[in-house]
Amino acid sequence: MKVFVKQLLIWFLIFTAALIPARILLNRVGDVRIFQGTENLMEEMDILVDPNSPFFEAFQDSERVNVLLLGINDGLSDTIMLGSYDMKNQHVDVISIPRDTYYERPEANSPAARKINAIYRKGTAVGTAEAVSDILMGIPIHYYVVVGYDGIGNIVDSIGGVPVDVPFHMYYKDPTDKPPLYIDIPEGPTIIDSRNVEQYLRFRKGSPGYPSYPGGGDIGRVKAQQNFVKSAFKESLGLGLPKVAKTVLKNVDSDLDLAMALKITKKAVGLSGSDIETYLTPGEPGTKNGASYWWVDSQGIEDMLKEIYSIEGKQGDA
Repeated sequence: MKVFVKQLLIWFLIFTAALIPARILLNRVGDVRIFQGTENLMEEMDILVDPNSPFFEAFQDSERVNVLLLGINDGLSDTIMLGSYDMKNQHVDVISIPRDTYYERPEANSPAARKINAIYRKGTAVGTAEAVSDILMGIPIHYYVVVGYDGIGNIVDSIGGVPVDVPFHMYYKDPTDKPPLYIDIPEGPTIIDSRNVEQYLRFRKGSPGYPSYPGGGDIGRVKAQQNFVKSAFKESLGLGLPKVAKTVLKNVDSDLDLAMALKITKKAVGLSGSDIETYLTPGEPGTKNGASYWWVDSQGIEDMLKEIYSIEGKQGDA
């Protein structure tokens, strides 16, 4: 499914903007950590790609930088997506992984724990990165970005708000949520900023008598967030980019180092909204033991990666 995926302008701002203020540190370029946090995917991940895989050479030889974005809410990864920047061909591909994706692991002792979003419950980006790489046939993940809703609001405000066309009246109340969740966004063109960005990004279904996204809500929410990313990307480019970059630096956790960020910034100067393609991890919704999951389609994932990495033929022909 090739439509604009998921939320959070951060995924591309990290690529193109975050290091503009850091140009003053050019004399110190190297493995300098510029964001908070202590994890390092390049050192801690242990993902091996089968040499017989059709993607082995593509993963090894590609001039891509793959960054995992995690949007955190209440200790869970509410948003999971992988941004892949092809620096040679100047193109960005984004793969969204639904938070309800089924992922079996030894420590998963409940239906909820078998959802990929629960892996972050321990507060580790490495575990989620390993799971995403596993689902995506060993794709290398070089860096991660973690951001919460407060950080998203600050960044959206630094852009000046993100225009979206709300498809219907988004109305939902959940007084039991902590803090209580109250969503009320009228239908039609509106500006998403810190006042309503959490409402827009979290909406799945309406209260009784109000519209909902079809099919349980989660995939519908992904599609709505796709439009948000596309609009945010366009709004973030331009003269206001340094201000956005400063805000990003203050509101995210990432292991992206100064040297790589400056390299990406230099390469990405000419990128535009038309240089982005986005994907939803192929699969379908289903249930098991009373829990709702997104069941991935391995063949669909293979076809998607072949398209992204420009690989011809089927697995047996590779």
